[in-house]
Amino acid sequence: MMANSWVRTGAGFALALASGGAMAAETGTTSGLQVPRFVSLKSDKVNVRAGPTKDHDVAWVYNRAALPVEVTAEFENWRRIRDWEGAEGWVYHSLLSGKRTALVSPQSKGKDELLPLHNKPEAASAVSAKLQHGVLATVKRCKDGWCRLVGEGFDGWIEQPRLWGVYPNEKLD
Repeated sequence: MMANSWVRTGAGFALALASGGAMAAETGTTSGLQVPRFVSLKSDKVNVRAGPTKDHDVAWVYNRAALPVEVTAEFENWRRIRDWEGAEGWVYHSLLSGKRTALVSPQSKGKDELLPLHNKPEAASAVSAKLQHGVLATVKRCKDGWCRLVGEGFDGWIEQPRLWGVYPNEKLD
């Protein structure tokens, strides 16, 4: 029987087959979806592993559903994800959701600054709320550099560059 092992490559992990060292690429789109892409965590407990099998050690555990993460690679039913801090690891696909969420400026230096949420996607519109850095919200749509966010007690528009969980100039309906 052939022994397989996982090796780190410049692009991530690849499966090294024992018969002559042939390698299978790990970054295919087995789901047929675009890579990279943003998704969110489906559960309040998500194990992130060092590699794309249950045999790999759990590197850390997320304890909050709906956090946005970026899928950076796929291997079979596993997805390599990156979080807002740049940490990467592997998660089983069923623990991820296509629901789009975002964090409000989680890496900003001005942590005490409150960010305005507007009634309309324009800076001159009335401010409906002010959000702290790190607030988690559902992204309803993005257009023309603005995204509509909905969360507990707020609903409005924020400038797209203030979010982690959507790409610059990405359009969502």
